[in-house]
Amino acid sequence: MPSLTAVVGAATAAYSAALVVSPKVLIGPCGLEDSRDTRTLTRAIGVRDAAIGLAMVAAPAGRARRLTTAARVLADWGDAAAFGAGLAGRPTRGKVVGFAAVWGALSLLAGVLDERAGR
Repeated sequence: MPSLTAVVGAATAAYSAALVVSPKVLIGPCGLEDSRDTRTLTRAIGVRDAAIGLAMVAAPAGRARRLTTAARVLADWGDAAAFGAGLAGRPTRGKVVGFAAVWGALSLLAGVLDERAGR
């Protein structure tokens, strides 16, 4: 059975690949203008997150998994903070910030549960 961290990492990588292929997956819910610039930035986020997600899948138990999980959590919570500031005044702000914050918390929970279970 794969670790919970690997499962969350795989889901992250899959969603992130979708961002690279179709940036509208994130641009739409954010309520951002669909422009070349926003598509480029969204794809960059997707590449970053896919790399971290795949690292979570591949990381063995121990320090490597803790570091990849920390990177995922910090990236998601950093995104939540950036979207919180950048989407101020927009009706989409709450759901976008909430999604990023919850995904970071889910990654953290998976890491903690794996550590406690000795996975």
